[in-house]
Amino acid sequence: MNKYQNAQGREAFRYQALPDGTANCSLCNHYCHIKDTTTGRCGVRRNLSGRLIAESYAQVSSEAVDPIEKKPLNNFLPGTTSYSLGSIGCNFSCDHCQNWHISQPGDRVANLRTILPEEGVSRARSHRCSSISWTYNEPTMWYEYTREMAKIARLDGLGTIYVTNGYMTEEALNELSPHLNAWRVDIKAFSDDFYRKVCKARLQPVLDTTIRARELGLHIETVTLIIPGLNDDMNEMKRLIIWVIDNLGPETPMHFTRFHPDFRMTDRTATPVRTLEKIYDLAHELGLHYPYLGNVGGHRYEHTYCPECGNVVISRNRIPDKY
Repeated sequence: MNKYQNAQGREAFRYQALPDGTANCSLCNHYCHIKDTTTGRCGVRRNLSGRLIAESYAQVSSEAVDPIEKKPLNNFLPGTTSYSLGSIGCNFSCDHCQNWHISQPGDRVANLRTILPEEGVSRARSHRCSSISWTYNEPTMWYEYTREMAKIARLDGLGTIYVTNGYMTEEALNELSPHLNAWRVDIKAFSDDFYRKVCKARLQPVLDTTIRARELGLHIETVTLIIPGLNDDMNEMKRLIIWVIDNLGPETPMHFTRFHPDFRMTDRTATPVRTLEKIYDLAHELGLHYPYLGNVGGHRYEHTYCPECGNVVISRNRIPDKY
């Protein structure tokens, strides 16, 4: 029996059981070697006598009907709503995580409820949503569940979206991709040092898997949370934007979003809006067609502009934030 309320658990995909009772997981780029009774770094994939169990299968911590722009996705099914589900666990340990209550739950797990894949699709339909998003915590940890639901959703005409940190292995993405439409990926910085210190991960696997997502034909939008003093250097942002243009294409939407202090990073102020505007302008100058700003509701840089004539083609008139 695992520790999650009403959890059913399923045998995990993408692992190798070893003769000594340990297991090698190949779902994400940590490639955890997991001893009996323990979990990988995600906290939700447990080795039980050489059999890896996805303990959070169908266990839902968060459910909502969101505007798709909240993911944020601005160029995929714009103006529609997305049925959004989250669970618990993450393969990153970001110091600034704004969903740390579910991404790093420890023993604080409570109020989880079971929504099986067929029911999830039915609920999306009943709410008149155009898509399903797996979000709030890292959906890679929910791989078996999201893959099953995505198969059903695609057959039912719904779009399918991963809101992800991009640390899934390319092999796992190859298996998931026939059932997935959109890969909304965080590129948290363009510095491996940032990834190692702040996220306890590495940058290159995120880049490699995102290139693979592009090759597989998924719609891609990137998000970078701009944290004062950590990843707001204009030269670093220039390198990131050029990498996206060269590897994903100039039509790839990039979102630069405002940081607010949270979790273990309360020693920094919110991002100055002028910093975000400078990054937006830089992206535009470098030839990116669709830069956006986020967490600054009501800003003109939330709109979609035609890259040829400069006119607004999609207006997003949200209530302005105070900044």
